[in-house]
Amino acid sequence: MFIDAIYVKVRDGQVANRPFHAAIGVDLAAHKDVLGLWAGTGGGESSKFWLHVLTELKNRGVTDVFFVVCDGLKGLPDSVGAVFPQAVVQTCIIHLIRRNTFRYASKKYWGQIAVDLKPIYRAPCREAAWAAFEEKWGKSHPAIGQLWRNAWEQFVPFLDYDAEIRTVLYSANAIESLNARYRRAVTVRGHFPTEQAALKCLYLVTRSLDPKGTRPDTMDHALEASTERFRDHLRRPDAQGREPLR
Repeated sequence: MFIDAIYVKVRDGQVANRPFHAAIGVDLAAHKDVLGLWAGTGGGESSKFWLHVLTELKNRGVTDVFFVVCDGLKGLPDSVGAVFPQAVVQTCIIHLIRRNTFRYASKKYWGQIAVDLKPIYRAPCREAAWAAFEEKWGKSHPAIGQLWRNAWEQFVPFLDYDAEIRTVLYSANAIESLNARYRRAVTVRGHFPTEQAALKCLYLVTRSLDPKGTRPDTMDHALEASTERFRDHLRRPDAQGREPLR
C-alpha cells in the first residue's frame, strides 16, 4: 500500500493549504486500486487519524497488508502496527533524499550528496548500508546523519529484498502519477470554498482514471516481472518470527 498527500487551497474563513491523503493498494498479481481519499488537518496527522483510516480500510475488506510505503507520516507506523501487525512501514527513499536530506545542504552540494548516498540505499544488506552510512555521514555531516538515524528503522526494510523488488518498494512514486492528475485539476480552480468541494474534485479525478488499465504503467510492469520472486521471499522464514505467506 502506498500513501501520500497532496495540498489543496481551501477557503475556510481564509485560504489555507489543506492536506488530502490518498492510498493506493497493489496486490501480488500487480493489480492497482485507489483505496480512498481522506482530508487531513496538517502536521503529518495523528495516530488517531491514521488508526481511523486503516480501520476503515480493514472494515471495507483489506484483510492484510505486507508493506506500507509513505513519507514521514509521524502517527502512521504505530497505527499500522495496531491494525495490521504483520505489515512493514517503509519510508520513501526519494522523499527522504530530495525533500529532507537536501534541506541540510547548499544546493551546490546536492549532486555530490546524491552520489555519496548511493552506497547506502544500494547496499547489499542492512549491515553494509549502516557501514556505508557511518563512513560518509556519521561525523562529517551531523544534521544529515541525525536525520537518517531517526529514519533508519523505516528506511532499511526494502534492503531485505532482491534488486528487482527494491525498485518497487523504496519509493512512493507509484502514487505520484495520481497526485500529478490531482494537482492539474486543483490548479485550474485555484482554491475551493469548502473541504467537501475539494474532496468532490479529487473524487471526480479518481473516477476519470482509465478503468480498463490500458495505459502502460512502469510500476505494473515491474510488479508483474517480480511477482513470483516476491511470493518466494514472503514464504521464507521471518527474522522477527512472523508466519510466512502460505
